[in-house]
Amino acid sequence: MAMRISVDRGLCIGAGMCALTAPQIFDQDSSGGSVLLEPEPAPLHHAAARAAEEICPATAIRIGNRG
Repeated sequence: MAMRISVDRGLCIGAGMCALTAPQIFDQDSSGGSVLLEPEPAPLHHAAARAAEEICPATAIRIGNRG
């Protein structure tokens, strides 16, 4: 099943855990905020995306299904 990721930048505190956990999906901008590189990652990266969602201290990452 296809995965769809979103980041609530208003909740993001710039901890960087997402970029460390799933660098193929997330990065950080110059202010430390999360940047979503791949909103619909390949199945190979789904586990890393879920780990990033779980570890986010601000619960700013949301994962749903596309379709």
